[in-house]
Amino acid sequence: MEYVQERIATLHDFGESGDPSASPAADAVAETTVVVPMAGREHGSPAAERVLSELETLEPAPAAVIVPVRADADRIGPFREWLESFALPTAVLWCNAPAVEELLTSVGLANGFGKGQDVWLALGPAAAAGESVVVHDADAWSYEAAHVTRLLAPLTMGYAFSKGYYARVEDGRLYGRLFRLFYAPLIRALEDTHDAPIVDYLAAFRYALAGEFAATADLARTLRAPRAWGLEVGTLGDAFDAAGFENSAQVDLGCHEHDHRAVAGETGLEGMSREVAGELLRVVEERGVDLEYAALRDRYLAAGDRLIDQYRADATVNGLAYDPAAERDQLTRYADSIAPPGPDRRLPRWCDAPFEPIDVLEAARPWADGRDHRARLDQFDAGAQD
Repeated sequence: MEYVQERIATLHDFGESGDPSASPAADAVAETTVVVPMAGREHGSPAAERVLSELETLEPAPAAVIVPVRADADRIGPFREWLESFALPTAVLWCNAPAVEELLTSVGLANGFGKGQDVWLALGPAAAAGESVVVHDADAWSYEAAHVTRLLAPLTMGYAFSKGYYARVEDGRLYGRLFRLFYAPLIRALEDTHDAPIVDYLAAFRYALAGEFAATADLARTLRAPRAWGLEVGTLGDAFDAAGFENSAQVDLGCHEHDHRAVAGETGLEGMSREVAGELLRVVEERGVDLEYAALRDRYLAAGDRLIDQYRADATVNGLAYDPAAERDQLTRYADSIAPPGPDRRLPRWCDAPFEPIDVLEAARPWADGRDHRARLDQFDAGAQD
């Protein structure tokens, strides 16, 4: 057990928290929207089933549970029926519906897609539904409803942004590979030569690539979401601007068991590293850090090599399997991602968006009529005003 504080408030799990239902964060759930993005492969998956079943146990219930879904046209019907079978105030958004694509095209935003875009589509309606927004993935086998209240706890204390962190130890080995072998050594390499607040901020988060965060509705409206896997890092850049060290926190969510990706290829961690690198390096450059990429790549490899020795020692003392050669292979693969960011394809802040939340509801819910959309938005507005 440890109780070290970072430069942002760090809320630990000491295992003696008492009755979570009696906390102010439990009361705040009724004024919170929970956003759970899902891909087509998560239809009926055990991890997603657990997430939704756990959310059913929240008392009081959330103001809304918005599930942005990317699925084929012949699958969205069964997917929606499954999601709506849970006893939750669920709003399903079909993110690749033809009308959504038309809406984005009409305002010049049809320029790529991915998890970040799906979450962004949900943030507008989510920020209208209550005072706070909680976002988390649907691939954690170990998910607990208490994660919602733990993420909300800092917001009830005056913080504006809260990020989850957790251990990734499964099947007798260390996971969290993209964070351990790409993000962490790259941040160390930046720290070596750049004394900049944004670098210190990014270094303060113990699991910066976690998909779990909470924000006030006002802060959620200021997020410029990258379209794909850079969402988590891009969110931290915006949180730095809107909340800073003083109004940001991170919360211990225990130990997570997740679905895993292969390393190689565009759909694996190697491809994800390019998305993460592009957003991380854009975040630091936009906030005044001048980068020399060849030297940064060399420092990254050196920092990663030192970390691998540390990971090996940690694994050994905990009786975990560890393969340094395989880890160094990943380090080399990820190093190719360290390059100047490409074109900026981030989506606009919702406070500057060229359409309204009801436009997303209408486009992403083609099975509902206009009265249903207006009733849903009125319900959201009422929840935000209560």
